Amino acid sequence: MNKTIRRASVFTLLLVFALLARATWVQFYDGKALADDKDNRRRAIETYAQPLGNIVVGGSAVTGSAETSGDLKYKRTYVDGKLYAAVTGYSSQVYGATQLEGIYQDLLDGTDNRLKNPLDTLTGKRATPGDVITTIDPDVQKAAYEALGDKKGAAVAIDPATGKLLAVVSTPSYDPTVLSAGDGDAWKKLTKDSDKPMTNRALRQPLPPGSTFKLVVAAAALEDGLYPSVDVRTDSPDPYTLPGTTRVLSNENPSAPCENATIRTALQYSCNNVFAKMAVDLGQDKVRAMAEKFGFDDESQDVPVRAYPSVYPSGMDKAQTALTGIGQFDVTATPLQMAMVSAAIAHGGELVSPHMVSRTTDGDGDVLRNYDDSTDSKRIVSSRTAEQLRSAMRTVVEQGTGTNARIPGVTVGGKTGTAQHGENNSKVPYAWFTSYGTSEATGKQVAVAVVVEQSDAARSEVSGNGLAAPVAKAMMRAALAD
Repeated sequence: MNKTIRRASVFTLLLVFALLARATWVQFYDGKALADDKDNRRRAIETYAQPLGNIVVGGSAVTGSAETSGDLKYKRTYVDGKLYAAVTGYSSQVYGATQLEGIYQDLLDGTDNRLKNPLDTLTGKRATPGDVITTIDPDVQKAAYEALGDKKGAAVAIDPATGKLLAVVSTPSYDPTVLSAGDGDAWKKLTKDSDKPMTNRALRQPLPPGSTFKLVVAAAALEDGLYPSVDVRTDSPDPYTLPGTTRVLSNENPSAPCENATIRTALQYSCNNVFAKMAVDLGQDKVRAMAEKFGFDDESQDVPVRAYPSVYPSGMDKAQTALTGIGQFDVTATPLQMAMVSAAIAHGGELVSPHMVSRTTDGDGDVLRNYDDSTDSKRIVSSRTAEQLRSAMRTVVEQGTGTNARIPGVTVGGKTGTAQHGENNSKVPYAWFTSYGTSEATGKQVAVAVVVEQSDAARSEVSGNGLAAPVAKAMMRAALAD
C-alpha cells in the first residue's frame, strides 16, 4: 500500500475511534447532565406531559394539574394555594420547584425508579406518578392562617407524641398557581415584594426569640442543679447590672417581684434579671449545650424541608452571655425550633423528630415509605425537669403574662416573648408565644410557637400575650377539638 494512503487510512481510523469514544462518553456519562439541564426544553416537555402526582392534606389533594394548549401539556394547580404555600412550595414550568414540590419532584412527575416495573425500566417509559401524604391538619393550618390574618409572621404546631407537624404557616403568603406557567410579571412582583411572601418564615427565617428562650435557660439550670426546683429562690439582684459594664438590665414590669425570684415567678413575670444572671452563673457552654439538645445549631434539620439553623452564639463575654439568657444578643430561632422546645417539655422531656410527611405512595396508592414509623426520639431533659417546667408554664398562662392563651377544658402552659428589633431597639419588636395544650377530656396534646414580626398594633401594644398568644390559642383549640 502506498505510504501516503496508509497514513491517511490510519488517521481516518483514529478519527472514527475518537468520534465513537466521544459519542459513548456523551451517551453514558454526559447524558443525564444534559437531560437534567434547566435549559433543556425537552426535559420540561417530558415532565409536564402528564398530570403530576399530588400533595395530600387531611385526605384531600391540595394540588392538581390542568391541561394547557402549549407544548407543555399540563401545568400545576393549587387548592387554597395561599393557605398551604409554606407546605407545598411551588412547581413551575419555568422557575423550578421548591419545598415538598422540589424534594419529591421525581415521585410527583413519575421519574422515581421506585415507581417503575421491570418493563418500564427496559423501555424507559415514565411511570404513573406517586403522591405525598402530609401530616398537616387542615383545621389547625386554617386556624393559624386566619388568626395571623394581615400580620407578618409565622406559626408551627407539633404533636409532641408523634413529631407530626400539624401546621406550618407563613404570612403574608402567595398563591403558587400564578407561578405554574412561568408568569414573568408575577415572579417579578413576588421576588421584589419587600414583605417577602415567598420566604417560609415558619422554617427558614430565624429571629431573636426574646423571652421564650428563658425556657431553655431554666431547663439548663434545673438539669445542672444550679437550682433544684422551680420554687427555690434564685440569686438574682434587681436591678441587675450586666457584668463588666454600667448598663442596668430592666424588667418590662418595674413593680414585678423579680428580686431573687423563683424560676416559676420569673417565668410568670418574665423577669430579665433572673435569667440574665442565671445564664452568667451557668456559663455560655452549659447554656449552649442545652440549646443544642433542643435543636439549636443543627444545620441538617430536615422536616423534610431543610430548616434554617437556630443559633446560640459562642465566644461571648459575660455581658453578652447575660443577654443571651433573655433571648437577645445573637440568639436566633425559628418558630419550628421554639415549638420543638415546648413539644419536648410537653412530652416528658423527650423530643420526637418533627416531620410533615406521613408517607409517600405509588400510582396505585401502595406505600413506598412510611415516615411515621421511622421517627426517632431523644431525651432532652429529665421527666422531673419537664414536669416542673410544664407547671411553671401553666402559671404563666393562668396568672402571668400569657393569659390570652387560656382555653376552657384544656390545660395550657406557655411563655411569652418580646424581642428587640433594630439598632438600639429602634424598630417594632417581635412578639412571640410558645406553648403546649393538653385536653382534659382526652389527654391529647399539641405544642405550638408563633411569631408576629409586624402588625398594625402600636409599638406600646406589641407583646407576646397581645399578638401571638391569641394565634396559639386558636391553633391549640383546633388541634384538641373532639
